[in-house]
Amino acid sequence: MNCMGAPDAVTLRLARFVSDLHAESISAAPLHQGKRCIINMLAVALHATQDPALGMVLKVFKEEGAAKRATVIGTTVRTSLQNAAFTNGLLAHLDDYDDTFFPTVLHPSAPTIPVALALAEQGHRSGRDFLVASMLGIEAACRVALSIQNMRHGAVWHMTGTAGVFGAAAAAGRLLGMDADRMACTFGLAGTQASGLRETFGTMTKAFHPARAAQSGLLAALLVQEGFTSARTILEGRHGFSAAFAPDDTDFSAITEGLGERWQLMDNAPKPYASAILSHPLIDAMLALRREPGVAPDRIVAIRARVNPLTIKLESRPAPATGLEARLSFQHAMTVALIDGACLPVQFTDERVHDPVVRDLRGKIETHSDAAIAQDQCEVTLTLDDGTTYTQFIEHATGSPARPVTDAQLETKFFVLAGSVLPKARTQRLLDALWALEQAEDVAAVIALCRPVGRRGA
Repeated sequence: MNCMGAPDAVTLRLARFVSDLHAESISAAPLHQGKRCIINMLAVALHATQDPALGMVLKVFKEEGAAKRATVIGTTVRTSLQNAAFTNGLLAHLDDYDDTFFPTVLHPSAPTIPVALALAEQGHRSGRDFLVASMLGIEAACRVALSIQNMRHGAVWHMTGTAGVFGAAAAAGRLLGMDADRMACTFGLAGTQASGLRETFGTMTKAFHPARAAQSGLLAALLVQEGFTSARTILEGRHGFSAAFAPDDTDFSAITEGLGERWQLMDNAPKPYASAILSHPLIDAMLALRREPGVAPDRIVAIRARVNPLTIKLESRPAPATGLEARLSFQHAMTVALIDGACLPVQFTDERVHDPVVRDLRGKIETHSDAAIAQDQCEVTLTLDDGTTYTQFIEHATGSPARPVTDAQLETKFFVLAGSVLPKARTQRLLDALWALEQAEDVAAVIALCRPVGRRGA
């Protein structure tokens, strides 16, 4: 639908849903999915505290000074609400191991949950309040992303940095008790800050996008709470968000239809691999092929893959220079999957990128674009030095809606990532608390479990 023909009050209808929904009306399945999103986000963020980017951010914030109102995950640092939301949003996406909303390739938890976390901790809110605000934020971001999903075909704007501000604003407005009118105004102030360019992918700035989206949405809510004004038609307006990002291809019904009945967050999936989402069917294929007789890196002479056109357009980096770039390289993901049998963060380091065996195998990959191949599909053929060929077709990638990550797999991921910085007993206590989140009287007590014993502030 063209923006100029947009229906009235799209922004207000979304705002009313976020503001007015009764928590008691949410059924068990969405509540469980909301907890899965939070468990996954905290696991990824805790692991990312080992990244040097965290020290850079904390140094800047420390030098500027800030009121100590909310915690930076995995540290003893307390800082302002905005700083905490920004930093935790950064941590949630640094490893490119968070979650993905199909079919938009939005990563909704990183710009959303950190906002709810900061406000809930500062306000000593219940676990249920935090959970519901996070869910509503994720839902808002997913619906906005779905309305402009074809924007990504242009390979310019980062969906998480653009649609993510609405998730942050929704989570903040909900916890601040905003009515629909103020929530719509908050969307206006958040939406005008939407940004994030794909040119920066392969650097720390990719994770900066959800971090800034979290900070922007929270700032919008705090200002509107004080009476700051903005447009209440930011989504459907003639000069608004949709007109800017998808002027000829916005589906406003994706935002408004089935609100409260059909939860889009049910299609938000924790990632099984620490790489960009379109590489995941290729990883599945390589993990299967490595089990075939005689398959070894030094025996492979050619690797041919049929993939969806977007895979090549968005994630083809045959010769990544850094670990950060490698996370956006399906060629690197394929290679380490076959050699290492895993695609964890350790497979996406500078050292692994420059390993001669990895580099040599990456160079043997040839890809072919095929519009008949869905985004969660692929076909890969290996040719060995004796002429033997093996072919693997992936119907649906692990982690896609058709093959979702199970609770057991999510718990394994949580123990690997959170357990890299937390003691084993603390990791288990945190996981137990998160599965029982709606029973927590004060989110601050849950956040305290994210603070490693004896660890330095940074």
